[in-house]
Amino acid sequence: MTNHEIYNDIAKKISEVTTKKYSTSFSLGINFFSPDIRPSIYGIYGFVRFADEIVDTFFEQDQEKLIIDFENETLLSIDRKFSSNPILHSFQMVVNDHKIPIDLIKSFLKSMKMDIYQETHSEDSYNNYIYGSAEVIGIMCIYVFCKGNSENIEELKDSAQKLGAAFQKVNFLRDLKDDYKGKGRIYFPELNKNKVLDNDSKILIQKEIENDFNEGIKGIKRLPNNSRLGVYLAYRYFRVLFNKLKKTDAKEIMEKRLRINNFRKVSLIPMTYLREKTGQFI
Repeated sequence: MTNHEIYNDIAKKISEVTTKKYSTSFSLGINFFSPDIRPSIYGIYGFVRFADEIVDTFFEQDQEKLIIDFENETLLSIDRKFSSNPILHSFQMVVNDHKIPIDLIKSFLKSMKMDIYQETHSEDSYNNYIYGSAEVIGIMCIYVFCKGNSENIEELKDSAQKLGAAFQKVNFLRDLKDDYKGKGRIYFPELNKNKVLDNDSKILIQKEIENDFNEGIKGIKRLPNNSRLGVYLAYRYFRVLFNKLKKTDAKEIMEKRLRINNFRKVSLIPMTYLREKTGQFI
């Protein structure tokens, strides 16, 4: 193994560790991807996670400068095909290997900047934020899953966006308390007036998420074998979390963060596997 190969391997391992430390649910799903695509998905997650941490955690820092520097370093690393930041080096390998469009990355970073400048959203800015923070991640993954097959990428792109949007909106609903009380942010336009989730606005939000899930599952059925089971497992996890949120009163959601324990996550695996193998996606 050459020093170049060792460095590349270390960068990939750091992205993997980052994913496993930050997200048990996504890590669980990635375990069911084909081994050859796992490093690329870890690379995407590591990049997204670090950008998110800049705007969500380090409030004592100059976040505007940090995210701009991060953007410049990202684009430079893609152009150079190298970075001394292992997370960015891992990500640039994914981007260059799978020919992921730069516009997707710029849209993602634009949404990250919105978290610094914007506390509430209109319908338009909300849709733009969802596109950049979630839908483009789904598209990036499709580029990895489809391994350059442009016809398959185009066929799956819309449903990947819807699935990414559904996951993000479920997270927004679950994290309402932390986002509003901890960071002063409200993502859902429905909450702009009263700054409080009530059962009427909750029903509207749930309907929107349900529609996204219904569109997203259509694409999961058509995914390649290298990724279908892993994505379906993530879908099932978010569905379980969403169902729990639907059964919870709006006031309670504003007071505490609901979660699915690790035992419940793992318990989803056998039935998910059976449904995927028999084509009974629900």
